[in-house]
Amino acid sequence: MNLSTLKNLQPMNNFSTTLLKWYSHYKRELPWREENDPYKIWVSEIILQQTRIVQGWDYYLRFVERFPTVADLANAAEDEVLKYWQGLGYYSRARNLHTGAKHIVNQHNGNFPRQYEDILKIKGVGEYTAAAIASFAFNLPYPVVDGNVFRVLTRIFGIHTPIDTNTGKKEVTTLANKLIDKEKTGIFNQAIMDFGALQCTPANPNCEACCFAVFCVAKQKNLQSILPIKSQKIKMRTRYFYYLRIRNQGNTIIQKREKKDIWKGLYEFPLIESEKELSIDEILSDVFLKKMLKKCTYTVETVSPTYKHQLTHQLIVAQFVTLAVTKGNFVIDTPLLSVSETEISKYPVSRLTERFLN
Repeated sequence: MNLSTLKNLQPMNNFSTTLLKWYSHYKRELPWREENDPYKIWVSEIILQQTRIVQGWDYYLRFVERFPTVADLANAAEDEVLKYWQGLGYYSRARNLHTGAKHIVNQHNGNFPRQYEDILKIKGVGEYTAAAIASFAFNLPYPVVDGNVFRVLTRIFGIHTPIDTNTGKKEVTTLANKLIDKEKTGIFNQAIMDFGALQCTPANPNCEACCFAVFCVAKQKNLQSILPIKSQKIKMRTRYFYYLRIRNQGNTIIQKREKKDIWKGLYEFPLIESEKELSIDEILSDVFLKKMLKKCTYTVETVSPTYKHQLTHQLIVAQFVTLAVTKGNFVIDTPLLSVSETEISKYPVSRLTERFLN
């Protein structure tokens, strides 16, 4: 490719042409790239919402192999869907896929809707995902506007409006609508996302070899580290989790997280949550633990090292305390379950618990 030729193109009038020429040389090979089945495109887009491609690739292949159609997903048990999602995190995505599949079966006779407005009604589908499905599967003229697109357009066109504001989102979306190739919407959307992922990267973008370098405001004014602008800082919350792995004659206790919180629908050991660090004596004196083991004598087998698990707005600091019952039986009530230790692998658990079990 002759980069000098591309650099002479005007950014607005020739944006699509320039971008698609770049894409023809540098596009990524992805398992869903040539896919036109809207169901599989939907699954891939949901997986990639909070997941790097290198991690999501195998999950996608396994997921669509087990649930090859909307009906297969709709008819599956939630626990099985979550098990196939285990390790990806942000489990509301899996639950929304499951709910969305049921919606498509009930409202559209199992046929994936073809109109943008109908796609947008699927549980967990926002404007970005609806645009991706509509353009990739049906070539409808809706631009995808994700983190990559925000970065590319704010840098090239020098947009200083914070992208985490409604005004900023509207400004970039309006620009994307003007730039999109109405004849090749799916390819255009894939191209601009690849350009942000490979060329106009968050750190150390390859500006010297960029086809938009001559016209890029960020390149000309050295604003690559400034754009895009965000006005709000994410507030982090630290939570302390103390898991009780109670062993008794090959059995242990688990519970299913039901509250509207992280990891809803997943299983875990009984949990003591605190706003501060607890000593082992404070853990063993907890009312919850005493109630379960009031008819037992037990010993403390191990106290695990501290596990730190970073989420978007939260830091989970966790320890696993293993207790061995030496006499008597534990007392449990719903939602606690007594299961064989060899059966735990059949239950969907968080990545944090999976790390401990491994």
